[in-house]
Amino acid sequence: MTDREDVVLRARIETDAGATAVVTLHRPEARNALTRGVITQLRAALADADADDSVGAVVLTGSDPAFSAGVDLKALGSEGGWDDISVAGPPTGYPWVPLRKPVIGAINGATVTGGLELALACDFLIASDRARFADTHARVGMVPAWGLTGRLPAAVGWGFARRMSMSGNFVDAQTALRVGLVTEVVAHEELLPTALALAADIGGNNTKAVSALLTSYREAQQQGLGPELDVEATHSAAWMAQFDPASVAQARESVIDRGRKQMK
Repeated sequence: MTDREDVVLRARIETDAGATAVVTLHRPEARNALTRGVITQLRAALADADADDSVGAVVLTGSDPAFSAGVDLKALGSEGGWDDISVAGPPTGYPWVPLRKPVIGAINGATVTGGLELALACDFLIASDRARFADTHARVGMVPAWGLTGRLPAAVGWGFARRMSMSGNFVDAQTALRVGLVTEVVAHEELLPTALALAADIGGNNTKAVSALLTSYREAQQQGLGPELDVEATHSAAWMAQFDPASVAQARESVIDRGRKQMK
């Protein structure tokens, strides 16, 4: 796969309340696994949406059947290794440069490891009844670098976050709602309409007030999250200094097989 392929789709939905940008991870045959091309295109799509003053909110979703299976383990275990995946740019602990407007995560299916980190970086999440969440960093032999160890416990509590990360087990949509990971669960076919309706509600408000409120929420959150992101970055850098991407290939098939069984 090259960076020129359309692995992130963009759409613009117009309503009386303004425009909503819909950004879709689009490698359905690979469960929207993350490569350099996906990450690069995702960041560009979000930056363009942020720069468009007519866009009131952004909806981030995936092409069925998954939201994102996380880092493409096949690519990671190839000759290029981590250098083919790691893309510099955003602040420490962020998968993209934070936007001035809300990002709504419309979680349509499996959301795993790096995909879970993308979801956690959204401002809030709406889940399809088909959504499943898992942190399999420990099963693959990696550690997070996009803020999972700060954002996941902030959402679900320290105990449940540790449980997810230590076990690698999947959490279904209703459990995710119960523990606070998502704000709503809807029928699969209602996911995008629900997200778009909410985006239109946001877009119909005073845009300057929305931006100011969002900034206030994020700065307040950052008071506690900032040090946690720095701690994660330190541990991630130490891990990657001795990390052998080839080792991922040994765990890849077992992780994928286990995930398929748990998602049935």
